[in-house]
Formats: sequence, C-alpha cells, structure tokens
Amino acid sequence: MADLSAKDVEKAEFAFSIYDADGSNQIDAVDLGNVLRALNLNPTNATIEKLGGTKKKGEKLMKLDEFLPIYSQCKKDKEQGCYEDFIECLKLYDKQENGMMLGAELSHTLLALGEKLAENEVEQVLRECMDPEDEDGFIPYAPFLRRLCDRAAADD
Repeated sequence: MADLSAKDVEKAEFAFSIYDADGSNQIDAVDLGNVLRALNLNPTNATIEKLGGTKKKGEKLMKLDEFLPIYSQCKKDKEQGCYEDFIECLKLYDKQENGMMLGAELSHTLLALGEKLAENEVEQVLRECMDPEDEDGFIPYAPFLRRLCDRAAADD
C-alpha cells in the first residue's frame, strides 16, 4: 500500500499472522476487529462490519492484500476514540471538576450510549476496572478508564 509505511506494513503483517490460525495467509473475517485493535486502532463494531468483518466464524476469509487497504483506511479514520477522547467524554459527568463522577452515571453510560454493552458486560467491566465508590457514590474515572483501555489492549 502506497500510503502505509514499511513499518506499518510490517506491523500489520505481524498482527495478521497472529490471527492466521492455520498458516494459510488468511484470517477469518470475524477476527478483523481483533487484528485492527491489536494494531492500536479502535474501530466500532459498525465500522468493522462495513469494512467486511463478520459476526460468525467461518462466513468469510480475508487475505493480507485485502486487509492492508482496510488497515490503511482505519488508520485515517477520525471516528475512532482513544484514551484522551474518552477522558474528555467522561469529564462531562464531572460536575465538580475534580476527576470524579457518579458510579451510577458510569454504569448508565455504558448501558445506554454509543455501542451499548449488555448488563452482564457492564457488571464485569465495573467489577474488574472500577475503584470502590466513596460514601457519596463517586469514583475516580481516569484510573477506571486507564484499566479498561489497558485490558482491552491486552485482550487483543
């Protein structure tokens, strides 16, 4: 790809190879999002579907030469978020501008906004990443978000 550097192509090839389970130089399209996230991109599920990802294993295979243009496009995509973007969003709930928000508001946000999580997913995220609420129900949101982003990167 002309718009990807040699280093980007090398990284993409490596990430792609991790999900190439049988060494056929193909990945299952269900893993498209995982490969992109392994490359530090944050495409939404809707974007992944639009780019050719599937929801079920075995529906479609993708070769590296099909993947590279997708990777290039996602690198340019400004709709994906990063830690700093998410912090800015959570600051909207920080009424006292002290780095704290209500735990209940965080839970509601995860359940109701954007690509909504299921109730059991929210419970797991909060259990694994959220500090205990203070006596007024507030939590520091920056450490929560850092843990969440670090776990997402580790899962990829």
